[in-house]
Amino acid sequence: MVTDAQVRRLKRLSKTEQNQEVAAAKSGMDTKTARKYLGSGQLPSDSKIDRNWRTRPDPFAAVWEEIRGLVDANPGLEAKTIFESLQRQHPGQYAEGQLRTLQRRLKHWRGMEGPGKEVFFSQKHVPGRLSQSDFTHMTSLGITMGGQRFPHLLYHFVLSYSNWEAASICYSESFESLSDGLQNALWELGGVPVQHQTDRMSTAVNNMSDEREFTARYEALLGYYRLEGRKIQTGKANENGDVEQRQQFWAFACLSTSLLRSLFL
Repeated sequence: MVTDAQVRRLKRLSKTEQNQEVAAAKSGMDTKTARKYLGSGQLPSDSKIDRNWRTRPDPFAAVWEEIRGLVDANPGLEAKTIFESLQRQHPGQYAEGQLRTLQRRLKHWRGMEGPGKEVFFSQKHVPGRLSQSDFTHMTSLGITMGGQRFPHLLYHFVLSYSNWEAASICYSESFESLSDGLQNALWELGGVPVQHQTDRMSTAVNNMSDEREFTARYEALLGYYRLEGRKIQTGKANENGDVEQRQQFWAFACLSTSLLRSLFL
């Protein structure tokens, strides 16, 4: 089979060699074939026709509706699990080599007719616009002070554009912890962003279904600093991605006793 690389070499050699026979020989093809490609000006890949028909019967045609029912009920079901089930139900009908056929068939079906995937749009951050905050539990790290376990949380504040951050030690996800942590961060920052975003913490959000209904105290706190309050959708922690991502760093950094002491000051 003649490749694209051979034809490209033939075209180059046809300009430098004495005749087509020599150029064809050096390109690894006979003269007749060389003459055809030089005359058409095409590469072998240009003349290939996409095959849209099957070369053999579909072995899963008789059970495809059954397979679709399984995948509709369990979207995460893998082809191998389905194939093993078919082998148990139909002994001797499906050989091991047909697993790859089922995998390709399922991949094509999921791409063309399967359930839609959630679409994520990239976020464009603007300086001074958005801040995010959250609580992270530190107890699992087993931090001790003076030989005694030190169960606590961190209130964590982040600017989404620059990733400037501040943290305060607290002991519960209360409004007081939120208020102290937010105000300490703003005073340390020396300014106020336009928006402040949290998850759907019950200390800040009164009605879990109303996008704009905040507790009176939290609303008053936001109003005092002229902050616009925002909260993420239920189960969408990625919307608070900046602060969520930075929490892992703080979890390990706070293993340092010196950092813990600096947070107390």
